[in-house]
Amino acid sequence: MEPPWWRLPSVIPLLLAVSALLIVIVGGSIRINDAGESCPEWPTCFGTWHFIVSEEDQGAYWAENPDQIDSRGEDHRYTVFQIFVEWFHRMLVGVIALPIVYNVIAARKARERYGRGVERAAQFSAVLLVVQATAGYVTVRFDNADWTVALHLSLACLFMAGLIWQYMAMRIEEGADWGFLQAPRDFVEAHSKRVYSMTAAVGVLLVLGAWVSSSAGGQYNQSCSVGFPNGWPKCQGSILPSLDSPGIFIQFMHRSGALLVGLVLVLGVVNLRSASQGQPGTSQIVRLALLTMAMWMFNVMVGASYLIFAKVGDFPEWLSLLHLVGGVAAFLAAMLLTFAMRFSRSHDRGAQHQGEQE
Repeated sequence: MEPPWWRLPSVIPLLLAVSALLIVIVGGSIRINDAGESCPEWPTCFGTWHFIVSEEDQGAYWAENPDQIDSRGEDHRYTVFQIFVEWFHRMLVGVIALPIVYNVIAARKARERYGRGVERAAQFSAVLLVVQATAGYVTVRFDNADWTVALHLSLACLFMAGLIWQYMAMRIEEGADWGFLQAPRDFVEAHSKRVYSMTAAVGVLLVLGAWVSSSAGGQYNQSCSVGFPNGWPKCQGSILPSLDSPGIFIQFMHRSGALLVGLVLVLGVVNLRSASQGQPGTSQIVRLALLTMAMWMFNVMVGASYLIFAKVGDFPEWLSLLHLVGGVAAFLAAMLLTFAMRFSRSHDRGAQHQGEQE
């Protein structure tokens, strides 16, 4: 009898992926609490390893390190809570490092059972964690410049995706009977490029969202005004606003991108559903495509609510955090869809090779 899932070796990358998602959520909390620069250097914070830094200590640090003064100026002071959120985010990254190393060692020891692909996936996650920590330093070094925030989020999503791939690969070797593994080879080969384009579109939209939220310290979120319909679906009361303002231009790019991604997802789902009729093992693939589209629709509604329910100078930041989580969830759903297609193809080839040997 197979042991419960939580006692299988594959639970390690799954728990790591969940932990990484928690780190992303805490990272989003940093932005909505305006704490992105509350630790002026890395890896220490105001020259200490703790988060309790008084206003007097902050002032003394600025006096001794004038080159570290951020965009808010030397007179700005951060609350202990703001510093704690940034400190806690860094602590989580440090805590996850140990199980990541253990994951590499465990995958190497179990190479004969799970294959070199799983071992390389574990190594990829370890390398990406180091790269991600470096990106965190770069983000602090450049005072949360928009490109650094987008890079930091993108790497975090790739980190989670790599762990999910490892989990799925291990579960398949452990005998998981997932329906998509039975999808016909001709179906997979005919629609793989379409699925990849859906995933790429969702990924680009996620980067655009990070760009909007971080540009000009997040002030571009209000470039299109607020309320219904002037703030959304219109922008400054117009469907096609003037793009002279950088903020309006970035907002328009994000909204246009969301519409284009929606079109790609809808067409992709329609084609997959049409081609899956009567095909064994394709229903799970279609459901994953529908899940991706549903997450996109949910996130569009959250983004719209963020502007509709906002007041000038007063935005419901919890909706901004939910918007981030929704975007990450849509991307991970799209990656699950891509992995399902990839594993289905490799499983089909493996079964065919086994049949030829017999």
